[in-house]
Amino acid sequence: MPLYDYRCTECGHRFELLRSISQRDDAVCEKCGGKVERVYQGKCAFGAPKGGCGGNCAGCSGCGGRKE
Repeated sequence: MPLYDYRCTECGHRFELLRSISQRDDAVCEKCGGKVERVYQGKCAFGAPKGGCGGNCAGCSGCGGRKE
């Protein structure tokens, strides 16, 4: 099951949840019960591509654009 990042649009609380793909948009804030939006953080769940990172992923927090 994938781990998703969320941010509450009402109180600003950020949190992660393990959700099935079919449930990913049904989350509510664990703090206030408000509406949430998914946050995309550029995480790589499967590691760097074979041969290392190409450094072409602007906004990726994984390697900072460094070529390996």
